[in-house]
Amino acid sequence: MASNFIDYVKIYCRSGKGGAGSLHFHRAKYVPKGGPDGGDGGRGGHIILRGNRNLWTLLHLKYQKHIQATDGGKGGESRSFGKDGEDRIIEVPCGTVVYDGETGEWITEVKEHGQQVILLKGGRGGLGNWHFRTSTNQAPRYAQPGEPAQERVVIMQIKVLADVGLVGFPNAGKSTLLSVVSAAKPEIADYPFTTLTPQLGIVSYRDDRSFCMADIPGIIEGAAEGKGLGLRFLRHIERNAVLLFLVPACTEDPKHEYEILLSELEKYNPQLLTKARILAVSKSDTMSEDEVSKIVAKLGDEFHIPVVAFSSVSGQGISELKDILWEELSKEQNQVIEISHSPLDIERVERQEAEAGNEQDEEEHTIYLNEVEEEWDLSKYAGIGWDTQADN
Repeated sequence: MASNFIDYVKIYCRSGKGGAGSLHFHRAKYVPKGGPDGGDGGRGGHIILRGNRNLWTLLHLKYQKHIQATDGGKGGESRSFGKDGEDRIIEVPCGTVVYDGETGEWITEVKEHGQQVILLKGGRGGLGNWHFRTSTNQAPRYAQPGEPAQERVVIMQIKVLADVGLVGFPNAGKSTLLSVVSAAKPEIADYPFTTLTPQLGIVSYRDDRSFCMADIPGIIEGAAEGKGLGLRFLRHIERNAVLLFLVPACTEDPKHEYEILLSELEKYNPQLLTKARILAVSKSDTMSEDEVSKIVAKLGDEFHIPVVAFSSVSGQGISELKDILWEELSKEQNQVIEISHSPLDIERVERQEAEAGNEQDEEEHTIYLNEVEEEWDLSKYAGIGWDTQADN
């Protein structure tokens, strides 16, 4: 499943060129001096992006590196128009952002189901010579060519649409929390970077209300510079209305850990610090209530944001955490999630995507010696019983 989640693709797009106008004069048996009647060329096809809520990955575009629309048809006689080129519609998940593949500048984004955005316009068809007739030029012998096609290399990225984003170091308890408060089943283990792809879960609340929570891979110090999973998944919390920071109660310095997370978000996109923030002390069952209360009080006085302690294992504090999250989501200033997309550092992003692809290929094609070479070395097993039985 992890290998199927593709949130980055780079493709070449080309719209259709416009058809040429016709240079034609009317010919009929009883019309000896028929005038110009050349028709117009057809419009070239557009490249259109359309949001689809049933998609959650760009996997269908990973191996489709060239997308082209068809050209418009030429104009004909009797002022007949050329056929318009066929538009090429690209289905993308909601939350897809498009950048210029050469400069890294933001182009457009698709946020809603069914929303259509023209990425590249097809060229307009040329006018036929019928349009250029005048009283002094009754037989124009020229027509317009069609407009050329537009072409562009674009980068598409998914930025997950969710109400609450979980932010924390590896093994801070993010995946465990998501599995407890929602029906999501993320991978959970006692080693770092268990979560390799963003996970979404719908959290049920009182009176049949709910909100969406996103768990992204753990952030480490230096993530904004590319360490760990780096820039690959930091973008997924840009659209979240509320950021829920998780700091384990058993960590040596919760304050310093929270400051590192804030610093990495600021380096990546300073606008992230304007979002509503909640600090949650996870794994509270590993310490006494007095010790946890002191940590919560200290962090609340230091950062002046809501602080809550909880344990995903025992369920302690989960209801209180939901109440605080819903209160923040209900505030008017957190209803609209608008972000300014900073330009991409093309070289850094491509290098990191290439490294991620190489790591995946190595993992899929690793051959362990003890499974191949040693399997055929049977001499060292002689004399332990099985070979004697075979001889008998």
